[in-house]
Amino acid sequence: MEIAGLAVIVTGGASGLGGATARHLAALGAKVTIFDLNEDSGRAHAQAIGGRFVKVDISQEDSVIAALDEAERFHGVARVFVGCAGVALGAKTVGRDAAPHSLRQFRDTIEVNLIGNFIVSSRFAARLSKIEPLAEERGVIINTASVAAYEGQIGQVAYAASKGGVVAMTLPMARDLTSLSIRVVTIAPGLFWTPMLAALPQEAQDSLGSQVPFPARLGKPQEYAHLVESIVRNPMLNGETIRLDGAIRMGPR
Repeated sequence: MEIAGLAVIVTGGASGLGGATARHLAALGAKVTIFDLNEDSGRAHAQAIGGRFVKVDISQEDSVIAALDEAERFHGVARVFVGCAGVALGAKTVGRDAAPHSLRQFRDTIEVNLIGNFIVSSRFAARLSKIEPLAEERGVIINTASVAAYEGQIGQVAYAASKGGVVAMTLPMARDLTSLSIRVVTIAPGLFWTPMLAALPQEAQDSLGSQVPFPARLGKPQEYAHLVESIVRNPMLNGETIRLDGAIRMGPR
């Protein structure tokens, strides 16, 4: 699909990977709506890129449906959904003093990272299925997993489980949507510069980047955005999870 003129939704689009993606697609002529919980940053970023902002909690179906309604009023039915919203909470299965992992924390991580992305993907696809295709396809769903789905580290049991679920649903969702000419692709980033990592001292950032075989640095959010562009443009990319990680394979710590 040609990106200029397409209506696009980016969750987690106020900053980080989602922010870079929203900016990049808007620069290519897309009509971008940012979904995010951070109202101040979301509105500011949307204004900066000439897009729209909707405050939404992706783990709540009512919130997602209302946000999709609002985005549709702005730009029409979206043909591209990029799911970058997520949480990264760390805890061991059994922690200090033999305390088990918080069940609430585990559930919250699954609710946002897996169930939330399913809610947006499925409701987005249902709306997209009702409009006419552009050439051979209607549109594409691009979700975000993590290399933790494959090599979850100590303290990442909830996060890895949630991202592993995103990977696992990619192919069956793509197969479900073949008759509707809607593609599904997932990106699994490695170590990327994000607001969370930006809070670390530069020495810590450099240490993390040095773990990447090549290039030996943290990934840049715009590199994620460039892969999103490639996926949108290439209709043969479907049902796959693409690692974007500089060949890193994470150790236990």
